[in-house]
Amino acid sequence: MKKIVVTLSYVLLFPLCTVAQQTTAARQDHIVHINQIQVIGTHNSYHTGLAPSEAKVVEQASPKGMQALDYAHQPLPDQLSGGVRQLEIDVYADSKGGRYSHPTIVDKVAAAGLPADPDFDPNHEMDKPGFKVMHGMNIDQRSSCHTFVGCLTIVRSWSQQHPGHLPIFILVETKQGGRARTASPAGAQPAPLGPEAFTSATFDALDAEIRSVFSGKEMITPDQIRGNYNTLPEAVQATGKSVKGKKGGWPTLAEARNKVVFLMDQKPVTLVYTEGHPALRGRIIFTNAEPGSPDAAFIEQNDPDKSRIDTLSLQGYIIRTRTDDSTVEARANDHTHANAALSSGAQMLSTDYPPTEPAKWNGFFVGLPNGLVARCNPVTAPPGCVDSMIEPSVAKR
Repeated sequence: MKKIVVTLSYVLLFPLCTVAQQTTAARQDHIVHINQIQVIGTHNSYHTGLAPSEAKVVEQASPKGMQALDYAHQPLPDQLSGGVRQLEIDVYADSKGGRYSHPTIVDKVAAAGLPADPDFDPNHEMDKPGFKVMHGMNIDQRSSCHTFVGCLTIVRSWSQQHPGHLPIFILVETKQGGRARTASPAGAQPAPLGPEAFTSATFDALDAEIRSVFSGKEMITPDQIRGNYNTLPEAVQATGKSVKGKKGGWPTLAEARNKVVFLMDQKPVTLVYTEGHPALRGRIIFTNAEPGSPDAAFIEQNDPDKSRIDTLSLQGYIIRTRTDDSTVEARANDHTHANAALSSGAQMLSTDYPPTEPAKWNGFFVGLPNGLVARCNPVTAPPGCVDSMIEPSVAKR
């Protein structure tokens, strides 16, 4: 009879313990803000690599350049399911469509007498107007999703299928130029166009494409963070503080789950993007800003300078840094930069080699301890923050 009583007691108590743990996790969600965690991200997340003959052409022209491009990522849903919570998407403006439909690498492959590679765009998505996703015009155009809207739709679909996930940080890099078509000799093919330049109107169209996929309730935007503060630095520095008559600052995890955050991956476009939008009023994407400027909430520090990163993160900024670059660290199995980044206050650690995509040469990868999807930020997390309560490890999903 005693054994039965003990067994029944265990059965009755086990659900209570589970509920208590869930309550504690829920309580933590209301204390920890999104600038107080650390996640792994991928660099050029859409990149599927060069096809065989393309790779030979590039290698012949620049062996070092080919080495830098010798990486590829899984489709976006696989990366997210593998624990990645920051993606990077490069976009080219294509207001009329077809600007990038015929990359010159195809002609170079043929001229070299090499076998034709598979069509990079069998569904002719590049022919339609809208922002296109690729790494390098004419040379490196193979992507797991060819259009910006297509990539975002994939992310939103994954998000809807995985309720309760941490916010997904999406870096957007605008690839642009303005090289006009040059004059060509009679009968010769005209020189290819360069990328379209990004104007304020181009950025309006970019924001519109984001809004066509994600509703306001599915995004964390500059307007939400700024609240009724005048500038973003004032707001982010007040995160977690109770200031009478003021609202703003980074949201808690409870407020941020199931949402996306858009961040600009380069600085030169800041003045254009903020034109007519002081402190990013009405904009969707957080700029890669100078600390203290009215639009500053996100700062990119690709070199994992721990001292600088820690100083900025303690001021409320969200930071993205890189753990490896151009396959250099991966080939040498060198974790120096990765270890510096992991110890810093950077919230996003970007790599070409997340745990589910180790380097083919030696298994090099960058991940959080114990297979965690996210953890308490080693510099900014509040006391008592528990790593395992932020998001389960991939192994436990």
